[in-house]
Amino acid sequence: MGTASSLVSPGEVIEDGYGGEGGEACEIPVEVKPKARLLRSSFRRGPRVIGASFKSTGSVDLEYAAEYERLRKEYEIFRVSKNNEIASMQKKEAKLDEENKRLRAELQALQKTYQKILREKESALETKYQAMERAATFEHDRDKVKRQFKIFRETKEKEIQDLLRAKRDLEAKLQQLQAQGIQVYDPNDSDSDDNQTTVTAAGTQCEYWTGGVLGSEPSMGSMMQLQQTFRGPEFAHSLIDVEGPFANVSRDDWDAAVASLLQVSPHVPQALWSNTVRCYLIFTQETKAELDIFIKKHSPVLRRMCEGLGHFYLNVCFPEEGAASYAVERKQELERSSVCVLLLKSTVTSSTVEDCEEAFVKNPDGHALVLYLRTEEDRNLTGPTRQLLERVNAADKAAKVKVVDHSGSAEDGADLIYAQLEKVIKQELLGLEGTDADTKDSGIEEGREEDSGDVLWDLHDEQEQIESYQQACSSTTSQLGFQKYIDRLNDMIAAPPPTPPLLVSGGPGSGKSLLLSKWIELQQKQSPNTLFLYHFVGRPLSTSSEPVLIIKRLTVKLLQHFWSISGLSMEPSKILEEFPRWLERLSARHQGNIIIIIDSIDQIQQAERHMKWLIDPLPVNVRVVVSVNVETCPQAWRLWPTLHLDPLSPREVRSVVNAECQSMDLKLTKDQEKRLERHCRSASTCNALYVTLLARMITSSRTCWSQEKSMEQCLQCQDTMSLLRLVLKMTLSSLSTDRERYIMREILCLVCTSHNGVSESEVLDLFPELELPVLSSMLYRLNRLCIVTLRCGLIRFQHLQAWEAVRLEFLGGGSSSATYREKLIHYFSQQLSQDCVTWRVADELPWLLQQQEDRTKLQLSLLNLFVSQNLYKRGHFSELLAYWQYVGKDKSSMASEYFDSLKHYEKSCESEDSMTKLANLYETLGRFLKDLGLPSQAVAPLQRSLEIRETALDPDHPSVARSLHQLAGVYVQWKKYGNAEQLYKQALEISENAYGAEHASVARELESLAMLYQKQNKYEQAEKLRKRSVKIRQKTARQKGHMYGFTLLRRRALQLEELTLGKDSADCAKTLNELGVLYYLQNNLDAAKIFLTRSLEMRQRVLGPDHPDCAQSLNNLAALHTERREYETAEDMYERALDIRKKALSPDHPSLAYTLKHLAMLYKRRGKLEKAVPLYELSLEIREKSFGPKHPSVATALVNLAVIYCQLKKHSDALPLYERALKVYEDSLGRSHPRVGETLKNLAVLSYEEGDFEKAAELYKRAMEIKEAEPSLVCGNAPSRHSSSGDTFSLRGPAPLPHAPR
Repeated sequence: MGTASSLVSPGEVIEDGYGGEGGEACEIPVEVKPKARLLRSSFRRGPRVIGASFKSTGSVDLEYAAEYERLRKEYEIFRVSKNNEIASMQKKEAKLDEENKRLRAELQALQKTYQKILREKESALETKYQAMERAATFEHDRDKVKRQFKIFRETKEKEIQDLLRAKRDLEAKLQQLQAQGIQVYDPNDSDSDDNQTTVTAAGTQCEYWTGGVLGSEPSMGSMMQLQQTFRGPEFAHSLIDVEGPFANVSRDDWDAAVASLLQVSPHVPQALWSNTVRCYLIFTQETKAELDIFIKKHSPVLRRMCEGLGHFYLNVCFPEEGAASYAVERKQELERSSVCVLLLKSTVTSSTVEDCEEAFVKNPDGHALVLYLRTEEDRNLTGPTRQLLERVNAADKAAKVKVVDHSGSAEDGADLIYAQLEKVIKQELLGLEGTDADTKDSGIEEGREEDSGDVLWDLHDEQEQIESYQQACSSTTSQLGFQKYIDRLNDMIAAPPPTPPLLVSGGPGSGKSLLLSKWIELQQKQSPNTLFLYHFVGRPLSTSSEPVLIIKRLTVKLLQHFWSISGLSMEPSKILEEFPRWLERLSARHQGNIIIIIDSIDQIQQAERHMKWLIDPLPVNVRVVVSVNVETCPQAWRLWPTLHLDPLSPREVRSVVNAECQSMDLKLTKDQEKRLERHCRSASTCNALYVTLLARMITSSRTCWSQEKSMEQCLQCQDTMSLLRLVLKMTLSSLSTDRERYIMREILCLVCTSHNGVSESEVLDLFPELELPVLSSMLYRLNRLCIVTLRCGLIRFQHLQAWEAVRLEFLGGGSSSATYREKLIHYFSQQLSQDCVTWRVADELPWLLQQQEDRTKLQLSLLNLFVSQNLYKRGHFSELLAYWQYVGKDKSSMASEYFDSLKHYEKSCESEDSMTKLANLYETLGRFLKDLGLPSQAVAPLQRSLEIRETALDPDHPSVARSLHQLAGVYVQWKKYGNAEQLYKQALEISENAYGAEHASVARELESLAMLYQKQNKYEQAEKLRKRSVKIRQKTARQKGHMYGFTLLRRRALQLEELTLGKDSADCAKTLNELGVLYYLQNNLDAAKIFLTRSLEMRQRVLGPDHPDCAQSLNNLAALHTERREYETAEDMYERALDIRKKALSPDHPSLAYTLKHLAMLYKRRGKLEKAVPLYELSLEIREKSFGPKHPSVATALVNLAVIYCQLKKHSDALPLYERALKVYEDSLGRSHPRVGETLKNLAVLSYEEGDFEKAAELYKRAMEIKEAEPSLVCGNAPSRHSSSGDTFSLRGPAPLPHAPR
């Protein structure tokens, strides 16, 4: 066995991967005796001394002659002897040569035999593995069937029990009522809330989600999930302790922190309302000349700039003469505006003052502000104008208003307004500081590409989902009685695994989307460590209902939480196939739980075929919630646990109607209330959408009908569809002119026949005579009456039923759709002919041509290289492929068509800008062909792109690195790893020289190299590169924010600062605490200390020094001082926090365990091991009480304590703790779990130190087998000191301070 020196390398860190600390393997000493040194000097002969003689000279001569003769004879004998020896050696040499040749021949024969046996062995192993795979597949299928049968059986048993229980309850109620002599009427006549929700759930319910314990160390928050009164999960390795969405987040957990912020704070107002730069222009008659010149000359330039960056641009202005009649619309537009421009000269009107007060005085921080003041020497400002300017100046405390003071011509004034607006839009709204408008496209595209690696996806789709969620959350649902459904949904989610998807069913308009949105919002606040992935499916055939794009978006969102989205396939079939694998692999590494919500899943095209993964058993810490229309739910899904939304009760109906009446300051008579109550009794007339629409119709003030007539007409409608059609008729009749009625009808028809809707600017282009105030008024009415909404800058229908009502009312059931599609085709074709290819042209034109079945024009539009490039670079690869398949082209013909178009386009390229675009087109074509599975054809365009960039730009330009990166990807697909490695290294060198060593581009190249090394089984090199890549991404995320996270943090901080200006209160102290955490996340420790100190002082004044909230502030300040390495101060604060929590909280309270853990970690860091031991022992005791002795968190506490004992050289005390922890891990997590391997490593080192080398070697070998067998995730989250999934320490522990004793 040797000395066991091969177990670990000296100084190697043995980490368990689940703790914040590490351990160092002991160096195994190897004693080697020195070799004896032969002293040659002892064998040397000295010089021969010839003694002197006293004989005569003659005798001396005779003696010399005799001596000479004797020596000569000896020489001859010696020479003959040596010659004989040489001859003998030559004979032996010849004999050995012959023997050597014979042995070489035998060796070659043995080598051939060995190769043959090796091939036979490999063949046998391959056969064995195939047999094992078949056996594993069979076992998987058998287990799957058994689980499905078990779920089905338990579901049915629970369903039967629920039905029997409901039957007994109803019989008991019926007997009770009959005994009282009460006649039983329809249940809908009752005002009570006894309507029970039908719930069928698999298995029994429990208090908390047990699936979350797999592969994660429950933190304080996951303990708190045991008690509904506490907040949700916290991050396992956090320093900051804070209530609410930022629970216990360290900066190394930035990905989770930003995800938490994005989830909990989705309602932060954005600079661009619904993806549109809305410029609200306030003017007077004196400055109308500047306004007209600006709109005519400069607005088109701003619009082209914004549309080139994927946004809309819209001028909003209301003429003075009609401003009073648009009061509501003006207020709404001011709230939505991105920038407000006030054009003044000397006088003002009442509408100007009202708009200015709203924008510049009441809400100066809501948007960017520009003040244009035209001054003249001979004319002074009037009193009202001067007073208005003084109020504006007083409100502008932050000096945000950009003032343009001008005394020249109106044209020069318009130029100045344009220059200031362009600067504001670029720098403040779009974040393009120092970016030239001409180079904006490539810069933005490259930036987005860098953020998402090699995966291309559409930010417009993401914004549409965010806005869908925001709009649903902003709806008032308190009158709909959703709390009982939320409680039932929580119970169903908490059911023990395995749990199939949960079904939320209901009729059209029953409120399924509202319920899911409100439930997500509540869950995110209570459980910020839970990852929520949601998708709201729109109407059929829209982008949001495309199954491949849905699954791809969910996969990308999932992968983003692990710092990389490399390795994701673009092929549609593979995206659908690989999603459950990604879900399984990433869920095992996620610290908390994962919940996937898909609303209106039955609207997805061929939902059962594309959503097969729903049928497979889900990972234990994953739950899926889907909503369906009860009428269109697939039969196979009806067996899942179901939450059915019942019609509204009479009390809820009255509540909804009263809320609408109060918002409009109206009151119904008792007779009207009774009529409404009698009418809303059937299932079709008491759903949420019908009642809301009915109430708004009755209370609408902008109709040509009286309130009584409106009610009479509405009560004749017996379902939502007929009511929506009545709404359309009433809205049309309320318009003042036939032209306005025609335009509204046309707008609704265009929205109905488009792919994803139409924008306001497109409507104004299609109807030049339409003025924006009229359009704004139309959209306001239609939005209030639940017909349309604005989402991602596009006019869309609020509900599928509204789309169907327009189709039936105005399009004759769809027979007139072709006419309106032709109008849209003509409009987008005009833009295409003007070389104006925006994302809207690429989205709409090919789809419209496909719907019109015009294959020739569709092919021509696809051969417009910029249309295809736009679709591909926004991740619509499957859509582009579907268009070509519809045209009837295979992959090879597609490639040749694109090559011909590119060659034709290249002939017209002369300028440097056109050559840059050409290189981008070649690169896009190469990537497209690579994703098609044609790597041999992808090489040529990628090489051509590389040549153009090296020639037109520079060999060291960052764009050259992009070409090298893509070319290397093709070689990887070809499995030519040597060529790929060389190209990746070149790209890495260029990126480092261009951007520095800590840029996102460098991280991308490092990830690609790591993936390449992993394919070659060079795991050590791959892990080093991956860790470096993760560190870069974490640092860049802290600097600029990951996925807009930093911007949201700053906005949230500013909002909180405003809230802290009031008097001392517990809420104000809590806000100060949250603000301190926000600055901590931004690495602004000085500001964080100020606010955390203020929070502590205020809590001590308001709540008293011994209140638990003071302990929280102390805990946070201690974390901050630890970050600054001010350990003495941190230790004192942790001890004070611990004393308070010991007095105020129960002995097994999770917050107490939290403080114990971090104080123990601090003691350990400072080398105070003896003081850390009792804290770890107490933490172990609390965990055993909270979770039981066989919970993984208890095993983690055991390992922590064992590590301390090892550092104190108490090996006999540590050994049983390790062995007990190992058994708990093996029983709860399985024998091949990484935690088992890490515990085995520590046991191996402990056994070595005890002198049991054989056992140490055996344990270490088993640990290495577990590590090698662990599935390596290409984009996995490298464990960090803070973000690991547990708090286990390994033997080394943290490096002690210089002054601390070892």
